[in-house]
Amino acid sequence: MYAERPSRLPGAVLWTSTPSGDGAPGRVLPDGCMDLLWHEGRLIVAGPDTHAFLTEAAPTGWAGLRFYPGTAPALLGVPAHELRDRRVELADLWPAGEVRRITARVNAAADPATGLDEVALLRAAGAAAPEPALGRLVAALDAGRTVASTADELGLGARQLHRRSLTAFGYGPKTLSRVLRLQRALRLARDGTAYAETAVTAGYADQAHLARDVKEFTGLPLRELLRQDL
Repeated sequence: MYAERPSRLPGAVLWTSTPSGDGAPGRVLPDGCMDLLWHEGRLIVAGPDTHAFLTEAAPTGWAGLRFYPGTAPALLGVPAHELRDRRVELADLWPAGEVRRITARVNAAADPATGLDEVALLRAAGAAAPEPALGRLVAALDAGRTVASTADELGLGARQLHRRSLTAFGYGPKTLSRVLRLQRALRLARDGTAYAETAVTAGYADQAHLARDVKEFTGLPLRELLRQDL
């Protein structure tokens, strides 16, 4: 069973996942985000995905804090592109002593998700604030604006925007735009919107374009992907 709730960190989400009992692997879809994960007393960082990440069925649960797109690298001290399509032990990124201290704090919390929230808030207090331009970039692309028009509004050249995007999101702005468009389409389809209408509303050229993107990013046809949600 999966459940989520707002984090006290702006834009972030806390979530928990408990075993379903059917032994089926999970499928984590690209969403432009990075997560700090807790599992069996360990802390793990999930980098930004460019394709579905399949998780093995586990007998114990997971907890996580999903950062708003572009905000995790400043808190974690690691450029997003170094973690693209990877799951990395936090101990491989931070000093061992610091990881032991915060792991103990998370394990001692009322629940792991609450512990992750506390750790993130403490880390954010001493970290540089995310670039406002990157937040505006995410908002514009998520609203369906083109990369070129958004770059012009932000006053950034193509190379500069690409370099900043690699650091903040793990990939360039065009890939980020496609990932955000995919998530818009999935929200519509899950709400029962017809596929053809979903394609147009989300910003695809047509339903075939939607189908190709869904298969590329998730590894499944849209109908089968939605069936797995049931």
